[in-house]
Amino acid sequence: MKLTCIICPRGCEMEVEEKNGQWTVTGNECKRGEDYAVQEARNPVRTLTTSLPVTGGDYEMVSVKTAAPIPKGKITEAIKALEGMTVNAPIEVGQCLFPDIAGTGVDIVATRRVIAVDK
Repeated sequence: MKLTCIICPRGCEMEVEEKNGQWTVTGNECKRGEDYAVQEARNPVRTLTTSLPVTGGDYEMVSVKTAAPIPKGKITEAIKALEGMTVNAPIEVGQCLFPDIAGTGVDIVATRRVIAVDK
């Protein structure tokens, strides 16, 4: 598997191979790149970021993200779970807005404070 490291600005072009449970990484210039390559080959994960509409707040949208990275293969399922969802103000940074997204055990949390207002 060929991939480009995203851990630092160098962007090392790496190749990852697995043989009998042993991982070999070439092209990396540091240990962090090697760790990233093995993780990406074994179980790639991503942090999902998006926005959700807010009812009754000083902002019409609130930015949200997964509290931790989730398996890359669960991203589409997570996005579909959030489709059509609206949240009510007030909202605090770090507040859980959707628990256990897509059965990953990871919550969707707010990354912005939204104050309740009368409109």
